[in-house]
This record gives sequence, C-alpha cells and structure tokens, in this order.
Amino acid sequence: MKLARLMKVFVTRRIPPEGWAALTRAADCEVEQWDSDEPIPSKELERRVAGAHGLLCLLSDRVDKKVLDAAGADLKVISTLSVGVDHLALDEIKKRGIRVGYTPDVLTDATAELAVSLLLTTCRRLPEAIEEVKNGGWTTWKPMWMCGYGLTQSTVGILGLGRIGQAVARRLKPFGVQRFLYTGRHPRTQEAAEFQAEFVSAPELAAESDFIVVACSLTPDTKGLCNKDFFQKMKKTAVFVNISRGDVVNQDDLYEALASGQIAAAGLDVTTPEPLPTNHPLLTLKNCVILPHIGSATHQTRNTMSLLAANNLLAGLRGEPMPREFKL
Repeated sequence: MKLARLMKVFVTRRIPPEGWAALTRAADCEVEQWDSDEPIPSKELERRVAGAHGLLCLLSDRVDKKVLDAAGADLKVISTLSVGVDHLALDEIKKRGIRVGYTPDVLTDATAELAVSLLLTTCRRLPEAIEEVKNGGWTTWKPMWMCGYGLTQSTVGILGLGRIGQAVARRLKPFGVQRFLYTGRHPRTQEAAEFQAEFVSAPELAAESDFIVVACSLTPDTKGLCNKDFFQKMKKTAVFVNISRGDVVNQDDLYEALASGQIAAAGLDVTTPEPLPTNHPLLTLKNCVILPHIGSATHQTRNTMSLLAANNLLAGLRGEPMPREFKL
C-alpha cells in the first residue's frame, strides 16, 4: 500500500512550547522551523517556504506576493500568531484560495491589562519618578513636584470599541471614569451600553477626551488617523496611548505635539518601525513612554496563542473547520 505523502509545514520562528508540541505530534505533517528568536530574512523565507502546504507566521513576517509565488501552488493554509493581519497580502491570498487562521480573543485580556498599565504609567509619570529616585533628584516632598493626571471624573476616548477596546473600558470603569467616548466605522450600540459609551466622530473624541486609547485595527482608513490635526484638537492636559499598530499614528506629528506641549504625554506599545531606532526623537522625551510591543506578553497568553495558531493550521490542512478562521 502506498503511504500518504506528508504535508510540509514551515514555521517562521521559534514559537511557545504548547503550539510547537501540537505541530510535532501531527503524524500527517513534516514540520520545519526557522530555529531562531529573530525574524527570518525575506530571501530565506522565500527559499524555505517553497513547496509548503502550510505556513505558520508572525506579525513581523511580511507574506506578500513574492513569498506566495515562492511557496507555490501547494500552499493551502496560512496561520498567523496574531490578531492583526495587516502583514498578509490578503487580496493575493484570497485570489489563490488560501485559508487564513488568526488568534483573536485569547490575547484580549493580557493586552487590555497592558493598556491600563501603560496609561497609568504614563499619566502618573512613573518612569520619570523612578529616574528621579535613581539620580538624586528626589530631595524632599514638594506639593506640585511630579504631579500627573488621574482617572477619577475623567473622560476616556477609545478609538475602536472592539474586543480589546471593550476590555480596556471594562478595566478603566472602576477607576471612576465619568464618561466614555468611542469612534469607529459604525456605532456598536449593544457593546457600548455596558459603559454608557457615546459614539462620536474622531475630531470630537480628540477634543473632549482626557485620555485616549487607540485600539483599532490598522486599515487604509485608520492609517495615519492620529496626525497633526488630531493632536491639535486634543487638550493640553490629555494623555495619548496606542496599543494598536504604529502606522495608525503619524509619529513625526506626535513628537511635535509632545515636544511643544500640545498634549501632556503619550504611551506607546507599538511603533513604526519595530524595533524603534535608539536614536529616534520620541525616545528623547520625558513625557513619552515606549514599550517593545508586549501587549500579549504573558506566559499563558503566548502559549495559548501558539496552540490556537497550530490548531488553526492543522485543521486547515486537513480540510476541517478552523477554531478561528479569518474570513476573506
């Protein structure tokens, strides 16, 4: 009897152990991996993906037409270890009939926790305060020294009231936020009811919010949404936080807004590019806190993401319903 041919799977990075174990247990797959914690070079990806039936990638891997051409006609499934899919050439993928798996929901709580942490760290100037302790700037208690901004009785604006946006609002509500605003493609009346959140335009949200959290997807409509005009509408006391994608923000305009005092402070977990060069102007500002894209970085969350990505891939290869398939 002729043995069935194994399906070739290529994984673009070392992934957390639960997902890797699921892949290596699959008797119908031959799994290859880029054995590094660093991104695979584009030319190497094109070489290694040739003849693959399945590709498991990360948000830092650009899967464009060149990669798809290099993979060839056998490629049936792409599974990404992310919620965002802006690194995938979706139109080209759809044309070729390739199925796509992604990992929503499982990182919602961890990312929302990080958003709140980043907001509090920024608005209460914690990195500055820590530095003052270390460098001898802490001399005595002073009534107005190191004062920041509190959430009690504030207005919080959320760009994108999706899963993560709602989870952020849910966590901020007990801090005594008086009013929630949100914007997006259309009102989300049912979801907004939990927070009595009001649907407003982006300019209105910018003008009326004390704190702004960007939690929308990166799309052609949201790219560069937070720009000079947006920042000029914000209050001088307002704090801006981005946990979405770096390209939602015009970083040159953000720098000018922070450096000139147009807005009070910003906290970013995402930038363009990633990593941000160490000589980037934003890193010179005391009122800008930048993290290295760690929104989902808990042991449990990353393992759960990797297992979901592996199960999406295996189900797609076997012609079964994926646990979480991105509808093209």
